[in-house]
Amino acid sequence: MDWGTELWDQFEVLERHTQWGLDLLDRYVKFVKERTEVEQAYAKQLRSLVKKYLPKRPAKDDPESKFSQQQSFVQILQEVNDFAGQRELVAENLSVRVCLELAKYSQEMKQERKMHFQEGRRAQQQLESGFKQLENSKRKFERDCREAEKAAQTAERLDQDINATKADVEKAKQQAHLRSHMAEESKNEYAAQLQRFNRDQSHFYFSQMPQIFDKLQDMDERRAAHLGAGYGLLSEAELQVVPIIAKCLEGMKVAADAVDAKNDSQVLIELHKSGFARPGDVEFEDFSQPMNRVPSDSSLGTPSDGRPELRGSGRSRAKRWPFGKKNKTVVTEDFSHLPPEQQRKRLQQQLEERNRELQKEVDQREALKKMKDVYEKTPQMGDPASLEPRITETLNNIERLKLEVQKYEAWLAEAESRVLSNRGDSLGRHTRPPDPPASVPPDSSSSNNSGSQDPKESSEEPLSEEGQDAPIYTEFDEDFEEESASPIGHCVAIYHFEGSSEGTISMAEGEDLSLMEEDKGDGWTRVRRKQGGEGYVPTSYLRVTLN
Repeated sequence: MDWGTELWDQFEVLERHTQWGLDLLDRYVKFVKERTEVEQAYAKQLRSLVKKYLPKRPAKDDPESKFSQQQSFVQILQEVNDFAGQRELVAENLSVRVCLELAKYSQEMKQERKMHFQEGRRAQQQLESGFKQLENSKRKFERDCREAEKAAQTAERLDQDINATKADVEKAKQQAHLRSHMAEESKNEYAAQLQRFNRDQSHFYFSQMPQIFDKLQDMDERRAAHLGAGYGLLSEAELQVVPIIAKCLEGMKVAADAVDAKNDSQVLIELHKSGFARPGDVEFEDFSQPMNRVPSDSSLGTPSDGRPELRGSGRSRAKRWPFGKKNKTVVTEDFSHLPPEQQRKRLQQQLEERNRELQKEVDQREALKKMKDVYEKTPQMGDPASLEPRITETLNNIERLKLEVQKYEAWLAEAESRVLSNRGDSLGRHTRPPDPPASVPPDSSSSNNSGSQDPKESSEEPLSEEGQDAPIYTEFDEDFEEESASPIGHCVAIYHFEGSSEGTISMAEGEDLSLMEEDKGDGWTRVRRKQGGEGYVPTSYLRVTLN
């Protein structure tokens, strides 16, 4: 079925339909163009968003870049940036393959349609002109027939009239004959014109217009097929970037899975570990006793001037509060303004950088020497003397870098010794609870045995590590057989204590105890356990509350 056969009389319908098809093509081109603008704006906004959130500092200068969380976030931003590039590629493909090509094709279709309809209108005008000529010849034939009939009637009437002259009769007969001849000519002309018009009309409806309509049909079908291909290009442009976009999304998933909380905690330690030893315990200053206590190794003493003195003050006191407000520090070349551990790391980095630069200069010197040898053997390739300034400069750089390497090595050795020293102090202070006092626990008979002994002297001689578990003293004259006294307070054990010596009592960390007798200045406090049993424990192992 074709338009020329089935729609032979629907010229205006075909004109409207073909115009609608071209309008639809133009609308689709406009839609794709606006879609392209949307994609370009989307990609531009994505790129701006990525640029806004990307780190401003280079990765080597940004300590946050060492955390897996930050690395994953940067990777996600990079994947989003690649995703934006794919959106730009979609926009470019749509712009070139759809907008430009279909717009050009639409112009060609419009010209072809215009040509076909102009041809159809010319054929219509020719047919209408032939029909007008037919109508004119028909009216002329009709008029001549009436005139001939009228002339024949006039001649017949004059011929029968006895009063008419012979000349009038002859004249009327001649006129009737002339009109009859003219009518015959008009008849022949009308017949010829009718035959010609019928032939032209048959050619118009059965050949000329069907051919034009068939051309319009072919044009419209080609336009529809081209438009359908344009529809396909819309999805094809998306399908082309689907694999890359899938990789971008997979990269985002990999980045999400790469977050390692434990590793980030370790990175934070490596970045900010100071290397300082922890501050020592703040010792108790007892202002409740009016008499001067003899200071022990684990308690506050009262100097001769009456002012309490905090033992163990010094370097640990300066670093006691790590959460306080830090003063402004002056940056030094050896990074001594940093904590020991950070100083060591920064010096190590600087040393590695200097070694890399030194190796680079050494390689460059070797390359220049080889080039110089080549120039000396083959003068046409270059002047050996032209390389001397560069060789000299390289040698100067090597000497300078060697001196810097030596300088950083010395600083690094010093920093490492500080780190090791601080580690030793920290381990010595915190791997176990404070040492028990070196003096013996007091009892009723100890005052007689040690009356001439200065407690201060005994407190100044710490026991060896092997002697801590040995009996602090060997004799007690009484085993607390007297009637138990009332507690004067209570206390909590801060550390576990194994009372292996006579007169002492064991206690567990966190155990509640009754305070029976305060520390007399020798570092021992007398306590009673709830389960029963009474004895001395180190004062520094307790948190005391008096009644």
